[in-house]
Amino acid sequence: MIDYAQARRMMVDCQLRTFDVNDNTVLDAFDTVARETFVPKGREPFAYIDQTLHIDGAGGETRCMPAPMVLARMIQALRVRPGVTALDVASGYGYAAAVMAQLGAQVTALESVPDLAAEARGRLGSTVQVVEGPIGAGAPKQAPFDVILINGRVEVRPQALLEQLKDSGRLVCVMGPHRNAKVTLFVRAGDAFGARPLFDASLPGLDAFAEEAGFAF
Repeated sequence: MIDYAQARRMMVDCQLRTFDVNDNTVLDAFDTVARETFVPKGREPFAYIDQTLHIDGAGGETRCMPAPMVLARMIQALRVRPGVTALDVASGYGYAAAVMAQLGAQVTALESVPDLAAEARGRLGSTVQVVEGPIGAGAPKQAPFDVILINGRVEVRPQALLEQLKDSGRLVCVMGPHRNAKVTLFVRAGDAFGARPLFDASLPGLDAFAEEAGFAF
């Protein structure tokens, strides 16, 4: 029998703290939210490994739970604080949304795959609003947002999502081709968006943010 509370503590101490996650509120949130309740049934023993976990939806579309240390650094970069409005894109079963809600954010989880959205509603309960719709379009009815997190790799600038940020809002994602992707932080300043790479990481690509293939001759 796995002691999941102990597994969470080990995750925080041995993965997050050693990967420059030093915001105590973020560490506490990861120590509180039961990651094992957001993985596919039967995969609970793998919830706390330091690897990306894949979540398969109907129709062959796949989502992911980023490795804990990667997700924690991404959320730390967003500076999530009580009362901020947050959008969790390609939310899968809703783990990142649950962590941001634990930090006090008012979270909207966006998922385009119907069965995954239904799973997220069941697992998140009333703590998070789950919206079903195209992830590339964001959640315009709930916008604007203080922070946006994308669970997956993007190859093109997520412009529609950036435009749903408030002034000084922050968006974090894994951006770039598979072998050269980096966690990238965008910050809005009026109509301009600054971008800063933070560290190397890779996640499964999201079709909604894939670069169109050019013509070959």
